[in-house]
Amino acid sequence: MSKTIEGLRYSEDHEWVKVEGGTALIGITDFAQSSLGDITYADLPEAGDEVEAGEEFGALESVKASSELLSPVSGKVTEVNADLENAPEKINEDPYGTWIIKVELSDPSQVESLMDASAYEEFTNK
Repeated sequence: MSKTIEGLRYSEDHEWVKVEGGTALIGITDFAQSSLGDITYADLPEAGDEVEAGEEFGALESVKASSELLSPVSGKVTEVNADLENAPEKINEDPYGTWIIKVELSDPSQVESLMDASAYEEFTNK
């Protein structure tokens, strides 16, 4: 599997963002899931919660470590991936096909400050 996907934007905290209209789907990158190892638990926000760019919105626990999730964008959580409650390992199986939360963007221009695929690959290869 590719380490990145064209068309997504990436944060330095290893989250990806896919924009669909005024909504951002947020997940973690292949780099992040492989660093974490087998994910065993996802602590996620509720729909309706506000998230701020750079602020923690949840956490993932794995056999190796616990890692906080930092939102790459600001806005209101419109949906949480309910599948992750019983099957958090889906993130390991398909990190780019498994979104964690959907956020209604309060400032769509924030997405522009995130890295594109080639910049993120360069960032993770340092």
